[in-house]
Amino acid sequence: MPYIKQDCRLDSVQRHPQNPGELNYAITMLVDRYFRHQGGRYQQINDVVGALEGAKMEFYRRVVAPYEDQKCAENGDVYKEQG
Repeated sequence: MPYIKQDCRLDSVQRHPQNPGELNYAITMLVDRYFRHQGGRYQQINDVVGALEGAKMEFYRRVVAPYEDQKCAENGDVYKEQG
């Protein structure tokens, strides 16, 4: 999970991605550096896939779901009531 000690966080990036392509590139470079530094074996492949999936799920839980809940409340639900 992303909740690590403050002094271990990589927030010192000088320039932030400006578009989806740059975001993809930044993620790719970070993953590639980790993968190569750790030895490039199957365990690191598994580590990377797990970290990406965990980050995706946490982003969904913390950002996407509340946003969708807000829009549902504002604009009305699209699903019919069950039961």
